[in-house]
Amino acid sequence: MNAVDAASRRRLCFEGPADLPADREIPAIPTGQLTLSGPSEKLDAAHWPVRGDLAHIRLAGRCFVPHYAVPMPHVVTAPGAALRKLGQAQADVVTQLVEGDGFDVLDMSGGWCWGQVAEDVVGTGLVGYVPHNLLVPIIP
Repeated sequence: MNAVDAASRRRLCFEGPADLPADREIPAIPTGQLTLSGPSEKLDAAHWPVRGDLAHIRLAGRCFVPHYAVPMPHVVTAPGAALRKLGQAQADVVTQLVEGDGFDVLDMSGGWCWGQVAEDVVGTGLVGYVPHNLLVPIIP
């Protein structure tokens, strides 16, 4: 088989009619729990783990985002690890973390972990980015 044949070969095959029958009943749209009751609540980005694409699972009833994440507990392995506003080495530093501090990771991308400092560490649960190589997962 040459490359042209492989590229044009059908990958999936579904059985049945291609169109829905005209007499098929359209299901009713649910109401109640799915209605919006007003504008979204604006949360303090420094203390609430929510971005435009992702939020902590505990915010599922308060924020509307495409994805919710369950935090993955980690611990800081280096003294002076900087919690930054963005996942970039030149980004503003929110606070300095010490070795042994807890950090709940919600997203890992490009060598950075986005999440929230464990609230018992700083007392405020600051949100930001920490380099991936400065964190180790806590295995229960």
